[in-house]
Amino acid sequence: MTFQKNFHRHSVDLHRLLSELFALIRKNAVLTVAIVLALATSVIIPPDAEYLSYFDWKTLTCLFCTLAVICALKNIRFFTVLAQKIVFTTGTLRMAVLALVYITFLGSMLISNDMALLTFLPLGYFVLSSTGNNRHMAFVFIMQNIAANLGGMLTPFGNPQNLYLYSKFNIPTGEFMQIMLLPFLASISLITICCLFLPRERLSISEPCHDRLPTKRTVIYLLLFAFSIIIVFRLVPYWLGLILIPAALLILDRDALKKVDYALLATFFCFFIFAGNMARIPAVSTLFSALLEKNTLLVSILSCQIISNVPSAVLLSQFTTDYPALLLGVNIGGTGTLIASLASLISFKEYVLHNPGRAGSYLAKFSAYNFSFVFILTTLCMFII
Repeated sequence: MTFQKNFHRHSVDLHRLLSELFALIRKNAVLTVAIVLALATSVIIPPDAEYLSYFDWKTLTCLFCTLAVICALKNIRFFTVLAQKIVFTTGTLRMAVLALVYITFLGSMLISNDMALLTFLPLGYFVLSSTGNNRHMAFVFIMQNIAANLGGMLTPFGNPQNLYLYSKFNIPTGEFMQIMLLPFLASISLITICCLFLPRERLSISEPCHDRLPTKRTVIYLLLFAFSIIIVFRLVPYWLGLILIPAALLILDRDALKKVDYALLATFFCFFIFAGNMARIPAVSTLFSALLEKNTLLVSILSCQIISNVPSAVLLSQFTTDYPALLLGVNIGGTGTLIASLASLISFKEYVLHNPGRAGSYLAKFSAYNFSFVFILTTLCMFII
């Protein structure tokens, strides 16, 4: 009898452990894939001294510093309060949606696409649900999603893949922004045109948040954010940020350091191993080099549709020096399939949470808009590179 009880207890514990493990894997699917790929290629290319050359420590440091300060600003509800102030000054549905989309678009330039969606999608839901405009929720979420994925393309720190390529190829800041300016302007123009088809009906909404930002912390965090941007632009050594920013947050907000997306940092770490190993496999190197030589833009866009934009940037950068086309490809390629940019999964989950049973309808609209954007922006970029 005791044996049966012990067996049952251990079975329950094992089931709980497996459930938690599978939940963790689902939550960090990209990291899981990255770990598997890193381990698999490490069998082909056993670890050696050359592994140390795989890692772009500046990218990892800049990403950590930026994410940490963003978490601190988010903890004081800086972005939410700012967004609400803007949205609730608009008077019509069309202007409110444009404000939401522009906030997400510009927010992705400063706080990355996934953080922009996590911050501003709930605000979009509140505006629509509180004014009886739920029928427009799929459209608004899709536009916010596209805005988040394309808005960060203009700046080196706007998207993780930008930060990596900016550092990898040591791209001058002026040249980087010049490469991305036209598709950036085209993206915001297309998004605006789509939103203009919404009705101009009046909204009746009161501001739900009267929070006051803590002045001292807000100023300090904004200064730290500016400092992290200065690091990205190579005006101060990156190791200085790794000392000063964590030290400041240890005093002011330790919780911000706990909330940093370490899964993203670990994903980069694993993809560095995977990409470095792939570059050392002769057959793989020959294949990718030949494909990228024919058309770097198209290959990078197609790659994003299958393995998403961040791993595409890390992998393909090992086989080409055509960074303008690669940079354009991994940014435009963020639109398209649901996994082209994993930030898109955030929008999908948020929509399904509020609209159970309508996932199919959302995916149909999502695909129609996203592939239209991919086609138009790809056609445009074919003429500028």
